[in-house]
Amino acid sequence: MSLVEVTSLKKVFGQVRALDGVSLSVESGEWVSIMGPSGSGKTTLINIIGGLDIPSEGAAIVDGIDIGRLDESGLTRFRAQKIGFVFQQFHLIPYLTALENVMLAQYFHSTTDESEAADALRRVGMGDRLTHLPGQLSGGEQQRVALARALINQPKLILADEPTGNLDEANEQTVIRLLRELHTQGHTILIVTHDPSIGMLADRRIELAHGRIAQVTVYSAEDEARFDHVLEELWICQEIGKRARLARFHSLDADPNRTMERLAVMGLVAVQDSEVALTDRGQRRARDVVRRRRLAERLFTDTFSVANAEADSQACKFEHIISPELDERICSFLGHPKTCPHGKPIPPGSCCPKENSR
Repeated sequence: MSLVEVTSLKKVFGQVRALDGVSLSVESGEWVSIMGPSGSGKTTLINIIGGLDIPSEGAAIVDGIDIGRLDESGLTRFRAQKIGFVFQQFHLIPYLTALENVMLAQYFHSTTDESEAADALRRVGMGDRLTHLPGQLSGGEQQRVALARALINQPKLILADEPTGNLDEANEQTVIRLLRELHTQGHTILIVTHDPSIGMLADRRIELAHGRIAQVTVYSAEDEARFDHVLEELWICQEIGKRARLARFHSLDADPNRTMERLAVMGLVAVQDSEVALTDRGQRRARDVVRRRRLAERLFTDTFSVANAEADSQACKFEHIISPELDERICSFLGHPKTCPHGKPIPPGSCCPKENSR
């Protein structure tokens, strides 16, 4: 059996159907991102999986335990023994030190070990903050204490609900690095996030809409970067009026046929007689990739005075992690440029003046 088995899960709050027949499974050691717009049921889903709520219908089974059959004391014991929680709000006790906050989680597990709690804090880079109160810590430091607290009882499953939502960029990267390390070590992670760049780190992304699963993506961040690179090449071919044939991609991809097959399944390209073309959906994604790349090039050359060669290299990395919100901020900051440093057109975005779209 999978570590998590959710079957036909429904949750109703009055007249609101927060979850409407959700079924999914999570394997041990897997990292799954739950994504979707606000109100789509993301938090409700992980609250049920974590034993913070019970389903109206259906079943949620974690490590062989049917959550819907547990009473309040059973749910408390389940949470203490099986789940490590990391929330957007850190939920630290303000009058307890970092060490005591971690030990509090041990207390609910019926044991306390100060040296073990200290080791957990050192593991997340907080070894020199053991005696600090939450009010003496930055947001990133508080989140690392919360992460140490989540890990102290060696849970079967780590549940993270927007764990970087209240952090600046530097602290966000620290927390994401810690989560990636935990995943590499074999921990099972289920994370709710709005951030596409975080969602791409997962083994699998599940997108919810109106309480139902709208889409499941099983590609890695490396796969997605490769897909974007191919789509970008197809856009450029189209831009210069050149036909794109499969042979063109043999130097760019170790297995271009498989990549094109995946892109076709995703509805992004159409392949006929060894010629590849973007679908309408592929046009939109390729357009966004090209826009991010060329905006990044302009940002590096104009704002940071980076040489063109280095700007191209950095922009290639940057284009895969820019969120739509950051895309618009960069564009506005640069004054809605029409071309990249090489003179190629930057596709206008919704933030651009209408004349840029002509």
